[in-house]
Amino acid sequence: MLDHEERFLFREEILTLSNALSEPGQMDNVEDLLADVTTSPRFDADVFTLERSLQVLLGHRAGSTLIGLLTVTREVFDEVGQIGLAPEIGERIVSWRARFGLAIDNALNFLNNPDGIQGHNFGTQVIHGDAGSTLQGRLTLVRYNNEPQFYIADADILLAIAADVMERLGEHLDAEMVDVELVARLREAVERIERRARTDAAAGGGGAGSGGSAEPGEG
Repeated sequence: MLDHEERFLFREEILTLSNALSEPGQMDNVEDLLADVTTSPRFDADVFTLERSLQVLLGHRAGSTLIGLLTVTREVFDEVGQIGLAPEIGERIVSWRARFGLAIDNALNFLNNPDGIQGHNFGTQVIHGDAGSTLQGRLTLVRYNNEPQFYIADADILLAIAADVMERLGEHLDAEMVDVELVARLREAVERIERRARTDAAAGGGGAGSGGSAEPGEG
C-alpha cells in the first residue's frame, strides 16, 4: 500500500499524465508507438529508447509516469488508478497494460539484468587446417526475451570458463542448491576429460591448429 506522501507524489504525476493524454489524438499516438515498439524485430534496442520516445510525445514527467503505470504491479496500479485518472484514460491504460505491459516489463528487466539466461544449447565442431585440427564449442545462451546469443571458442577456452564457474560457485553453494544428479554429471565429465588427457599423453599428444574448414561434431 502507498503511504500518504507516495499517494501525493503519484497524484501529481498522474494529473500531469492525464492532461498530456487528454490532448486530441494523443492516446492513439501513444498506442501506435507502443504497438510499433513491441512488434519491432529490434524490440530489445527499441524498448531501450521507449521511455525517451514517450517523453518526447507527452512531456518528460508524463512519459516516465506512463512507463511506470504500464509495468507496475497490479496492486499498485489498482490503488493508483483511484487517484485521479479520467475513466476513459484509465480504461485505455488498462488495455495497454494487458496488451503491452508484460512484454515491456520483461524487456526492461532484461536490460537492467543483462546477464539473464533462461536456457542454453551446446555443440562441438572440428576445424581442419594445415597445422592440424582444433576442437571448438558452439555455445548458445537463450536470454529472458527468448533471443539466442551464439558463441564459438576453442576447447581450452571453454574448459577454462567451466573451471572458473565451478570454482567460484563452489565457494558459495549450500546443500539445498546442489542437485545430486548434476554433480554426478560434472564428476563424470571431469573423469572423461582426464581419461582423454591420459590417452593423448600416452600417444605423444595431438596437434591443434587453426583456420581451414569446419566439421560438425557431436552436439
